[in-house]
Amino acid sequence: MKVLYPQITVRSEAGEYLIVNISEQQLADPLFWATAKDIAHAKLWVPLGHTYHQLLADDWVLPQKDELALLK
Repeated sequence: MKVLYPQITVRSEAGEYLIVNISEQQLADPLFWATAKDIAHAKLWVPLGHTYHQLLADDWVLPQKDELALLK
């Protein structure tokens, strides 16, 4: 992951390099950029939508036990 305002480049699990599509709100948010830099520095994997190359808010969150029961 490479963070250089106003662009974020990531490498997928398949080794592809993708440009992350960033919203206008994210572009103007200094906390977003500080967090993105921290994530890149820590070399964390983040969820990214395959079709639109957008960051996903909750893709890594596992369903709670109660929610899993509802799926059955």
